[in-house]
Amino acid sequence: MAELYADKQFKLFSLSSNVEIAKKIADAVKVPLGKVSTRKFSDGEIMINIEETVRGDDIYIIQSTSYPVNDNLWELLIMIDACKRASANTVNVVIPYFGYSRQDRIAASREPITAKLVANMLVKAGVDRLLTLDLHAVQVQGFFDVPVDNLYTVPLFAEYCYNLDLKGEDVVIVSPKNSGIKRARSLAEYLDSPIAIIDYAQDDSHREEGYIIGEVANKKAILIDDILNTGRTFAEAAKILEREGATEIYVVASHGLFAGGAADTLNTAPIKEIVVTDSVDTKELLPKNLKYLSASELIADAIIRIHEKAPLSPLFSYDAKKD
Repeated sequence: MAELYADKQFKLFSLSSNVEIAKKIADAVKVPLGKVSTRKFSDGEIMINIEETVRGDDIYIIQSTSYPVNDNLWELLIMIDACKRASANTVNVVIPYFGYSRQDRIAASREPITAKLVANMLVKAGVDRLLTLDLHAVQVQGFFDVPVDNLYTVPLFAEYCYNLDLKGEDVVIVSPKNSGIKRARSLAEYLDSPIAIIDYAQDDSHREEGYIIGEVANKKAILIDDILNTGRTFAEAAKILEREGATEIYVVASHGLFAGGAADTLNTAPIKEIVVTDSVDTKELLPKNLKYLSASELIADAIIRIHEKAPLSPLFSYDAKKD
């Protein structure tokens, strides 16, 4: 490792959900990962032991709350409590993928707002600040009574597409459902490309009745969304795009969960390439045309800026002229 980060009161720890991205972040920040051990008792209880002093230190804990969501969330809460009881100066959590963020509102009678509950639990445990990547609903930031920084993945995808010459009028950016228009428009503005939307005659459950608002014939299409879960939304959208004359179809998504047999679903769809960030370390079977785009340098840059009290605004955009 190159010369270490100068501030000895800065410590970075990784829990068990995504050690690979934590190692990359540590390399980019130029600090070793702190020593911590976790184990489960026979009844499923989680035990954490911090194996070095954290007294008076500014602690940054990396943990995606992806599958197994509840185990990873509890592991994070227990680690926060351990740091507070060990007299850490501040406890900052880095959650590349924030589980439960889709439960951000009451959509039917007697439903909970679980994203708010999770926010309350983290704050009660002692979090001083949270850094995350592409929240499903940005209003979740307001659920916290501590500062929350939400990084965007669209600049990463814009740079990737630009370098592949996927830009201009020959490319169309497609939202696979009408709730994702803002994200599609943001990528389209970076690439100087038009947008299209896939809508449905009734609702998302009747996907065979989908139709396109916009022109996709004889264009390369880039489908964009924040979460790739079962892959069904992207697979059906790709079939609709192929039916309407798109020449090549790409998928970009912030978080690749690949649950519920997603690989099989996506492998049978007319998709040339799927690009996701490494926010989730999944053990699921992966589709054959998958490419990972690391968010580690973006997150590392944000961590340093937070620690040094520098603005994060330069991280929220992409300037093709710099390439």
